[in-house]
Amino acid sequence: MLSIHLNHLKFQAHHGLYAEEKIVGNEFEINVTVKYHPQEIPVMEIKKTIDYASIYNLLKERMQQPVQLLETFASETALEILRQFKLAEEVSISIKKFHPPILNFTGTVAVSFDVTRSELVSK
Repeated sequence: MLSIHLNHLKFQAHHGLYAEEKIVGNEFEINVTVKYHPQEIPVMEIKKTIDYASIYNLLKERMQQPVQLLETFASETALEILRQFKLAEEVSISIKKFHPPILNFTGTVAVSFDVTRSELVSK
């Protein structure tokens, strides 16, 4: 199985439950891994793999669509990757919020979601 990784992608976005988050926004980091079985080894053409630039563009677009919960973002985005990239068999995604609106909180919060194409077919 071959894995495509996009790591430590930084975005400014407006995801969150609270009014201030929707106005001011927050800093987020996304990590994504997409796994697939290549049709041939070695992979010599972009059309025979999953283009990481296309995945990045999907993530960039999704980050501009505010949602209340990171769980929503992670699950919907992973499913969209499976829909758009027919070679993709497994997707793991995590999204980290750098400044959660929690009084006296230091650190970050994050959500991750893993899904396989076979899980979708079996449901």
